[in-house]
Amino acid sequence: MVSTTYQVKGMTCGHCVSAVSSEVGAIAGVHDVQVDLASGQVTVSSEQPVAVEDIRAAVDEAGYDLVEA
Repeated sequence: MVSTTYQVKGMTCGHCVSAVSSEVGAIAGVHDVQVDLASGQVTVSSEQPVAVEDIRAAVDEAGYDLVEA
């Protein structure tokens, strides 16, 4: 199991958390998504590492921005 944390900009409410969780959770191989609204951190647990481009596309689809590491 691989766990990676990303910084997401623009989330302000519970709906934001749900949108990001839903989009990122739909990526193949992702088992769990934990979103910390206060810090803007999104932790993704998956079987194999997930390409950052896939995470970025899912976060973008949800309407938010993935911050560069």
